[in-house]
Amino acid sequence: MMTLDDIDRNILLELQRDGRLTNQELADRVGLSPSPCLRRVRLLQESGVINGYAAMLSQDALGLPITAFVRMTLLAHTSEVVDAVEEKIRSIPEVVEAYLLAGDDDYLVKIVIDSFAAYEDLVRRELRTLPSLSSIKTTFAFAVTKPPSPLPIP
Repeated sequence: MMTLDDIDRNILLELQRDGRLTNQELADRVGLSPSPCLRRVRLLQESGVINGYAAMLSQDALGLPITAFVRMTLLAHTSEVVDAVEEKIRSIPEVVEAYLLAGDDDYLVKIVIDSFAAYEDLVRRELRTLPSLSSIKTTFAFAVTKPPSPLPIP
């Protein structure tokens, strides 16, 4: 794990807020000149602290108003079953996040989709075909009360 100083933390916070900042804008915000700022950003990228940049898209503008959180439980947990389940989960475009859990359920997946009918079809066509599936429990989100936000930087 890379040791971060206050300038690194500020760089990371600013880039999480706006990944499109120019190096000059970033340098101005964190109180550095452009060359040292760029060196630090490159070091953060090379060390794996920064692992990519992405645009944040609007689900509604794209016609994907439905967000479902799906908890799944498996009957068996052999390496073959887990590998097959995770490969299948990763192959479903509507699954935008997936987590392996400790506790009563094995997986939590976040699905964004255009309609309840499309969700039902996805369950029948994709999720129910997962190997060793014991149960599927779905919760639908009504609204976002806190949008994705910057990670807290220790």
